[in-house]
Amino acid sequence: MWQLTAGSAALGLALAAVAVTAAGPWDSGQRTAERARAAAPQAGGAHHAPAPAPAPPRRPAPAPSAPGVLTALHAPAPGGRPADLAALLVPLLADPGLGPLRTASVVDTATGEQLYGEGAGTPMTPASTVKIATAAAALSALGPDHRIPTTVTAAPDGRTVTLTGGGDPTLDPARLKALAADTARALKKRGHTSVRLTYDTSLYPGATLHPIGPNENIAPVVALMTTGGRLDDSRSGPAPRTADPAGDTARAFAALLTEAGTKVTGEPTPGRAPKAAPLARTESAPLNDLVERTLTHSDNDLAEALARQTALARKQPASFDGAARAVHDELARLGLPVAGARFADGSGLDRRDRVSAALLTALLTRAADPAHPALRPLLTGLPVGGFTGTLADRFGTAPATAGAGLVRAKTGTLTGVNTLAGTVVTADGRLLAFAFLAGRTLSPYEAQPALDRLSAALAGQR
Repeated sequence: MWQLTAGSAALGLALAAVAVTAAGPWDSGQRTAERARAAAPQAGGAHHAPAPAPAPPRRPAPAPSAPGVLTALHAPAPGGRPADLAALLVPLLADPGLGPLRTASVVDTATGEQLYGEGAGTPMTPASTVKIATAAAALSALGPDHRIPTTVTAAPDGRTVTLTGGGDPTLDPARLKALAADTARALKKRGHTSVRLTYDTSLYPGATLHPIGPNENIAPVVALMTTGGRLDDSRSGPAPRTADPAGDTARAFAALLTEAGTKVTGEPTPGRAPKAAPLARTESAPLNDLVERTLTHSDNDLAEALARQTALARKQPASFDGAARAVHDELARLGLPVAGARFADGSGLDRRDRVSAALLTALLTRAADPAHPALRPLLTGLPVGGFTGTLADRFGTAPATAGAGLVRAKTGTLTGVNTLAGTVVTADGRLLAFAFLAGRTLSPYEAQPALDRLSAALAGQR
């Protein structure tokens, strides 16, 4: 168990009031293509005061049951919260909309006690809730102030400059233009007004295409790209993607460099950056901001970047395999329950990912611990039920409306997979972490409301 301080309950009330910029109701795997394949639309005297009654002994969490087998963790007992919670959640977990494979974990973040669990230790396909694990590993390995650079270096003769990607998918046209202007000024000081341009993407070895193939949910995973390789102006949700993010970025940079007064001869070509001090440099927002954006908007491109940044920090190849090892090892180093976990990607689009409900609630509980402030963006980045991010269009129908504004959670949706993991503030001010994972669901239009009812039901607990 993870022993935390009672300050986490107050944290829950504060988190419920945090304002997060609203985003469209999209999630990583539940894009337009997934919905099209889904089925149609389917909670005063001198007397001494009597000595207080002794607290009941703390009950150890039992071994998890198999997914889909719904049983109460504890026999009902007077004042026994776990039994009360089981009586509340078991019928909700039995909702047919959740399919035959259902696991659950509910933890009191102030004590680390598991209050309820069904197959909590059983690895399941998590869909986008795996982003919680990806983000936690990055924050742990790099710290919340880490920034991802994009640099420009010049060859010794000054005739060739190289644009080098550091893995920042949030590089946008405005920052690229400023980088070009800085580069042109630096070249002018050296007496150069005409250069060749190469671009270096060698930071990320291995395959660039995500295992799901070309898809409007994610661009090729390369170290140099602009706005996540999107071909429209959207910042989140599905969008047409370029097949050559690095080449497109280099060509745009060449045009901007020429506009800034330095002529670029020929077409930009791939190449390795010389070992020299950068002429110019731009950096991403701090990692804590990137994590919040990843979770709020369920940004697949950013999630893959966070996984690779973790790999680089831990001296692993920044590839799909290297990132998978780095994320797993970082969470193990934190003492989290990673038995059976698999991180085939950082975004949750890969169905080979495996995460248990217990791991997700452990991550959220650790983030609520005042002793681990670096992990706090795991909580502040969670969408708010009924208001922001991928939960903006949920919790609008009774009885799930009880969770609006009180439930903050990461969603996950693939065809046949629906998940929800986050925190909820209860009626008595406690902050609970929860994770509900469902497999072999028939339709998100049945599964998502069932998940919302489960988490909303926790808000009424005392």
